[in-house]
Parts: sequence; C-alpha cells; structure tokens
Amino acid sequence: MEYIDYYSVLGVSKNASASDIKKAYRKLARKYHPDVNPNDSEAERKFKQINEANEVLGNADNRKKYDEYGKDWQHADEIEKARKAQQQRGPQSHSTGGFGEHDFSDFFESMFGGRTSQGFSSGRKVKYRGQDYNAELKLYLKDVYTPHKRTLTVNGKNIRITIPAGIENGQTIKIKGHGGPGRNGGPKGDLFITFSIENNTPFKRDGNNLYKTVDLDFYTAVLGGEITVTTFDGKAKLKVKPETQSGTQVKLKGKGFPVYKKEGQFGDLYITYTVKTPTGLSVKEKELFKELANLKATK
Repeated sequence: MEYIDYYSVLGVSKNASASDIKKAYRKLARKYHPDVNPNDSEAERKFKQINEANEVLGNADNRKKYDEYGKDWQHADEIEKARKAQQQRGPQSHSTGGFGEHDFSDFFESMFGGRTSQGFSSGRKVKYRGQDYNAELKLYLKDVYTPHKRTLTVNGKNIRITIPAGIENGQTIKIKGHGGPGRNGGPKGDLFITFSIENNTPFKRDGNNLYKTVDLDFYTAVLGGEITVTTFDGKAKLKVKPETQSGTQVKLKGKGFPVYKKEGQFGDLYITYTVKTPTGLSVKEKELFKELANLKATK
C-alpha cells in the first residue's frame, strides 16, 4: 500500500489539535464535494482522499497508530503481537534482525502471506476488516420530520439510504458494509453518518417536543376568544381563556416532533403567549381606557 501523508491532505501540521483537523476536514469536504463539483474526476479523487484522511486523523486511536506505523496503521495490533512474539523467540527467529521504521509490509508478507515462514503453512493469509468511513450529512429540520430516501456520494460511490423521521442533530447512524474494502478477503468496513441539522423554522426543538411563541392581541387576552396557530405540519385552533396573561403556556398534545423509529408517536407542542399592547389608539379609545382605569381604581 502506498504511503499517503494525511496531514498534508488536510493541510494541517502533525501537532494539529483535534479541533483543527475537524475544521480543515469540513472546509475541504465542502469545497470538493461531488454535489458542488459534478463530473469533476479530480475533485472526486480529492474528496475521497479527504474522507480517508479524516477517518484516520479524526479518530484519536487511529491517529496514534498512523503516527507510529504509517501506511500499516490498520494492522498495528497484529504488528505489536508479532513484535512481542519475535522478542520472546529471540533475534535468531527473524532473518532481518528487526523491523524497518514505519514499513512492516515485507514482514507481514513473510508472516501471513504466501510464503512458508515462522511455522505458518504456505498460502495462509490473515483476513483484515476494511476501515470505517465517516461522513457528515447536513439537513434542515423540516427534512427529518418525515422519513425520506436520499442518495449520498461516498468515495465516488452512490449509496441510497432511508433517513428515519426524528433524527437528532449530532446523531450518528451506521450503514454496515459501506466502508473501505477488506484485505485478503476480509469484510468491508462500515459507514458512519453524522447528521448536522439546521433549524430555520420558528419552532424550537427539545428532543421530541416543540416550542413556539405566539403573539396574542390585547383584547383577546382580556376577553377570551379563539385563535388559529400554525403547527409544524398544519394549523390548529385554540381557545383563549379570558384574562390570559403574557407568558402563559398551553400544550398541544401530539403536535410535536416524531419519535425516532417509533412510527405514529409524536412529542408535544408548547405555545407561549406574548400579549401585545395596543398602539395607535384613537381619542375615544384612550378615553375608554381611562374610564376602565378609574373603575379599577374605585374597587
């Protein structure tokens, strides 16, 4: 396997922080994403390499192995085991007299490949699982109110997935078998998709519940009445009690956000009233309010 300097791919130094790596990955992923660069094979190649770099450097354990073992970082555990076994057997058990720095490919070939070496039978190969891939999918809140299908392009391949309703911001799901290819017939890795959900609605989401502030005119607040409010998926009528105060909260049961992977179950919608003081009063209206104030004062 050819050595790739993933630090150079992301344009960061070897002592870059996890935050710096994450920022660099997001910036480059947006720049070279296939949706932004249709039919651009070079951008597609760079996008694939950027994702590979993030898979390695964006994970603390993978990064540690990569820093020590370079292109053979995926086999770090096997290398360590083999190294300990060699030390226990003594220097005569391996003709090279040691391991080359950051290059264990020849050692692996002799230990696990198609040769007879160190007691392994000819043709025996160890199967290695492919690396996992990580991707970020940006959606709007309205996109995850109902389940829907979407096609993702990951490392140049189109993957059709169904996104369940109720996905949370920052939630990660696993798509089994859509990671990197295995080695020596080993299984493929998995694809992990993290959702970044932007809320551009007047509703605030907290878990499965939604919250919204609704203006209530002064006269309806004082006398009571009926108003129509907009819910996330339609409209609803509410009865307003007389003498309703600003800040009063009412609950609309089952009008919140869908519960993740529980079809037909929803959270609640909480409406908070903000009573609006009337402006632009006529002389007659002011006189009536003064009369009301006087009546209140004489009680």
